[in-house]
Amino acid sequence: MTWIPLSVRARRKRCFGTLATHILLLLVAIIAINLYLSSLPAWFFVIQVRTRSIAAVLHNLRLHRFATAKFVEERFREFGLSTRTVDYEVLVSYPLKRSLSVVYPSNSSLSLGLDEETVDGDGDSSGVIPTFFAYSPSGEALAEVVYANYGQKSDFDELKSLGVEVRGSVVIARLGKSFRGDIVFNAQEEGAVAVVLYPDPRDYATNATTEGYYPFSRWLPPSGVQRGSVIQDPGDPLTPGWPSSKLSERLNASNLTRLGVPAIPALPISARDALPIIEALGGPVAPDSWQGGLAVDAYRAGKEPVKLDFRYEANLTTATIRNVFGIIEGSEKDRYVLLGNHRDAWTYGAGDPNSGTACLLEIARIFGQFLRRPARTIVFCSWDAEEYSLTGSTEWVEDNLAMLKARAVAYLNVDEAVTGSSFSASATPQLDNLLFDVTKMVKDPDSNGTIFDSWCGKSNDCVGRLGGGGSDYAPFLQHAGIPSTSMTYEEKNSDFPVYHSLYDNYNWMKNFGDPEFHRHATVVKVWGLLARRLVMDTILPFNYVSYANVLEVAVKDLEARFLLISGHPVNILSLSKSRDVNFFPLHFAVDQLRELASKIPSFTAPRSKNDILMLGERCFLDGEGLPGKPWFKHLIYGPTQTNVYGTSTFPAIADVISKMAVGEDKEELKALKQDLQHEIWRASRAVQCAANVLKGDIFS
Repeated sequence: MTWIPLSVRARRKRCFGTLATHILLLLVAIIAINLYLSSLPAWFFVIQVRTRSIAAVLHNLRLHRFATAKFVEERFREFGLSTRTVDYEVLVSYPLKRSLSVVYPSNSSLSLGLDEETVDGDGDSSGVIPTFFAYSPSGEALAEVVYANYGQKSDFDELKSLGVEVRGSVVIARLGKSFRGDIVFNAQEEGAVAVVLYPDPRDYATNATTEGYYPFSRWLPPSGVQRGSVIQDPGDPLTPGWPSSKLSERLNASNLTRLGVPAIPALPISARDALPIIEALGGPVAPDSWQGGLAVDAYRAGKEPVKLDFRYEANLTTATIRNVFGIIEGSEKDRYVLLGNHRDAWTYGAGDPNSGTACLLEIARIFGQFLRRPARTIVFCSWDAEEYSLTGSTEWVEDNLAMLKARAVAYLNVDEAVTGSSFSASATPQLDNLLFDVTKMVKDPDSNGTIFDSWCGKSNDCVGRLGGGGSDYAPFLQHAGIPSTSMTYEEKNSDFPVYHSLYDNYNWMKNFGDPEFHRHATVVKVWGLLARRLVMDTILPFNYVSYANVLEVAVKDLEARFLLISGHPVNILSLSKSRDVNFFPLHFAVDQLRELASKIPSFTAPRSKNDILMLGERCFLDGEGLPGKPWFKHLIYGPTQTNVYGTSTFPAIADVISKMAVGEDKEELKALKQDLQHEIWRASRAVQCAANVLKGDIFS
């Protein structure tokens, strides 16, 4: 045995001890880092976002457009999420026969094509659905033509002042200012026999004269057509208010007009097909604001000398739709933060909706890889049949209404993630401050500042509201009372030019929409960071003081409108003591909400406080719903009476005031004032309910 001096042996022992300590410390550090990263800190989430991954998904969605449910489900599984699918049997419609001809006084006619020209390199378009409006009834008409501008109620009033009779005519109107279904219903109320809608170049090809059309620029080609739905209420029209599962009760499809479907047929056409109609119209010259971008001397209101021979045959049928879910279970597995996007498209759908689907899957990839055991359960929702009538999301919400009201924390929606260059977001007001915090953390890809800087600047008055029924947030907020957000990149001063057309495809997105996919990545960051806060914060980041402040402004605006149309001076005295109608109950309820929101009690268990914050929004629901729109239950935010896409604050109150503004009969005005007072009381009860919830105790 070799003799080793004691000093050497001591040094070796110290070295081994030091090495073991270092290894132990390294292991502890690795475990600590892994634990830290498993909570997915914000900075770590942001650096994981990959534009290449987003672009690849968007490209693959083009290739899998007939099997997107399977594609999305496979991606969820690949990312480590548990998956579920839920099917419903719903009424849909397809076009069987379409024809439209211009008939001249000489009895000669011009048959319009009703089709879109294909572009080389855009892929096979043989499977793309023909141009049509879903749920338009079948019908035929041979009648004179009236041009009705954007088809709003004010436009039909203008036609009356011009002496143009709409009854018995085919109405042609341009798209862009309101929901297409509302245009059809407005024309129907005026006695029209059919409706033709087109995208005017002034709205959808603003700079095409200098830049050209797609594929040479972003603008809609002359043959481009905007498909869409014309039904007014969300969900399957045969199961209004209940889910359309296999064994559900279904109403008779023979009388769809009482289920939110128009009674007169409608067709979408292109600007190219609209040109020979508009240029042949007689009658008075339309107002300057009605003049569009077609190459004619002047737009006229009609009627003579031409007629339209309109023929359409629809196929109403039942089809199976499929919602796909990816789930990451949280410690509180019965508290859900839901992120949603629809995946069905009228054509290729690169902007609407696949830009949103690609962003949803990128968040799912990062969360699935790095987020371990979140505090609350995350549910990624991929909806089907949104384009028909928000059908997939609506049926699922109706199917799980009680559970969602009890357990859903928030719903975060993205429909068209990117169709333009300007970021915008909408939310229920308790989420405003959270939106501000998150957008201040994300760099704007088009400037040196943050998203908050480019979106809001120095003002906090930049958040939109979610009253309209334009996307899948509607059933969650307006039917279930769940706090919601929605965000997008869009153009501030123009519509999405290739919306619902053959040209909403990957090539348009790659060349004009977001060539580097940096805006897609920005949506992922904002959307994902919102979800992360709602999933991981110990106390939910809801601010009801902000909500009360927003409502206070809205109430003052409505009262001022009422006083103005009533002929009362709008001043501090009249605002505090309206003569014929008393707004005091609503002012008082809003004050109560602000006061109690500022001193929500603390609880030993954070879950108790979170439940209070979560349930406050539910109070704004009313079982009767909005007048004339009973499916829409939310009394604070809802659609206007004249535009399903439009958002109104205290919509029932606002609609009564609008009716009073045009009313002349004394008895009618008296009845409207009674209706207004009733709606003020209804709204005040809803706001007071929320204030009472925030007290945290029945006997406080």
